[in-house]
Amino acid sequence: MNFTGSDISVIGLFGFVIVLTLVEMYFSYQHDRKLYTKRDTWTNIYLMTAAVVINLATKTGTFFLLAYCYQFRLFQIPNVWVYWLVLILAQDFLYWFLHTVGHYVRFFWAMHVTHHSSEHFNLTTGFRSTVFEPMYRVFFYLPLAFMGFTAVDILFAYLVTQIYGNLVHTQYNIKFPKWYEYIFVTPSHHRVHHASNVRYLDKNMGMVLILWDRWFGTFQEELPEDVVKYGLTTQPKDTGPVNIIFHEFIALTADVKKAPTFMDKVKYIFNPPGWSHDGSTKIAKIMQQELREEEKRKYEDLQQEKVKGLNDRGELSSTG
Repeated sequence: MNFTGSDISVIGLFGFVIVLTLVEMYFSYQHDRKLYTKRDTWTNIYLMTAAVVINLATKTGTFFLLAYCYQFRLFQIPNVWVYWLVLILAQDFLYWFLHTVGHYVRFFWAMHVTHHSSEHFNLTTGFRSTVFEPMYRVFFYLPLAFMGFTAVDILFAYLVTQIYGNLVHTQYNIKFPKWYEYIFVTPSHHRVHHASNVRYLDKNMGMVLILWDRWFGTFQEELPEDVVKYGLTTQPKDTGPVNIIFHEFIALTADVKKAPTFMDKVKYIFNPPGWSHDGSTKIAKIMQQELREEEKRKYEDLQQEKVKGLNDRGELSSTG
C-alpha cells in the first residue's frame, strides 16, 4: 500500500492528537482534576465511531459530488501558496456558517446536539462527533469546488482544520499572545462554546479563526465571574447509545405533533432551539437579552445604593 504525503500528514496529525489526549488524561488523574470519566470517554469514542462509519459510507458520494462541481469552477488559482491560503480561509468560513446553522436551526441542532451533550470537557470531547453531519456537510462545501479547489484538497483541508478544532477541547489554561487570541480560536474561546450558561449559548462557532465570530456577532469571551458549566441547558436523562443520538429528534417530533397550525410545525423545525408557539420556552437570544436587562438593573440599583450611602455619610458629617 502506497501512502501519499497527504495521508502521512493526516496520520501524523491524528497521532499527535491521540498522544496529547493520553498526556492530558494522565495529568488529569495524577492531579485528581476529574476531567475524564470512563462512561463519558466511552460515549465519546462510540459517537466518534458512529460518525466514522457514516463518513466512510458517504465518502464516495461526497468525493464525486465535489469532483462533479469542480468541472464548473469559476476560476483557478495558479499560485500554490495563495491556493492553499484561500482554501483554508474559505473552508474555515464555510465551517463557521455550517456550525452556526447547527445552532440556529433546530432540525440541524437535533444532529449537532450530541457534540454538546457531555458535562465534561477534555480532548476526547472533540471526538464526540455530530454523527449525521457527514450526510449534509458536503453541501456547505460545494462553493469551494466552484471556486476551483479539487475534491482531494477540500477534504484534506477539512481534516487539517478539524484536527486544530480537536486540540482546543481542553480545560487547561494556556496563555497565548493577545494577537493570537484575537485571530485564532483558543481553548478559552471553545470552553465558552461548550457552556450551558445563558451568556455563553450559541457563541464562538469558529474552528480555526475566531475572527468570523468577532465580525458576525457570535463572539463571547470567557469571564471569571461566570464560570463555565458544560453540557446542555436540559441534559437527557437517558444517555444510552441510542437516545444520546436521537433524543433531540424525539423532542422535536413531540413539539411538531403538539403544534396547533402547519406554520407552527414548520417553525419548530426551522426556528432556533427553544422556540415555542406558546412562549413556554425561549430561544437563547431572548434569554441573553433578559440576562443583560437583569444585570443592568442590578448595576443601576448598586449605583443608587452607593450614591445613597455617600449622601447619608455627608448628612451625618454635616450634623456631626
